[in-house]
Amino acid sequence: MTETISILITDDHALVRHGIRDFLELQADLSVVGEASSGEEAVRVAGELAPDVVLMDLVMPGIGGVEATRQVKQASPHSQIIVLTSYHEDEYIFPALRAGAISYVLKDIGPDELADTIRKAARGESVLHPRVAARVVQEVRGARNATPNLFTDLSERELEVLRLIADGLSNAEIARKLIISEKTVKGHVSNILGKLHMLDRTQAAVYAWQQGLVARRDP
Repeated sequence: MTETISILITDDHALVRHGIRDFLELQADLSVVGEASSGEEAVRVAGELAPDVVLMDLVMPGIGGVEATRQVKQASPHSQIIVLTSYHEDEYIFPALRAGAISYVLKDIGPDELADTIRKAARGESVLHPRVAARVVQEVRGARNATPNLFTDLSERELEVLRLIADGLSNAEIARKLIISEKTVKGHVSNILGKLHMLDRTQAAVYAWQQGLVARRDP
């Protein structure tokens, strides 16, 4: 007898969750055990239910899918996480995979393909959308080796923001210093993390110190 795969669906749109649930529950070997409308809820429910597979949207209110992925892996190490999103840019792909996602697929995926992706994830097998796979392969092959300093990918404004991050300033403080909105700062931070392929601002700050972009201030 085939063992049933338990699934947690995370998406801030109820219609999306219900549509996925309706299809998956037609599969004899798949069982939707819970839903979450935010990253925080996904972490809580995953900790309670320890599902085999978590379908994770990336852009949601609150902590968002990348941070939720990292926290779910801490709360339920057994759970395999499939990113199911509309976004295929570097700023989403690499942080999500580094946070612990086993697969990264887009929302144009067919129902049967999604079910197969879930089965593979439960077996510890990865599935990547072709666009995502191409970026990962390019990265593994060292396509960026011709550019040893990743800072060359950053604009002057992004470099300025990174220096201030490394100096320990918050987004609000950076906004006041540069006389721009906090929303604009958040956009710059997101671009910086994506271009440097880093999960959070602490990693980016450490990299800036290591590469000599700013002088680290010892306590």
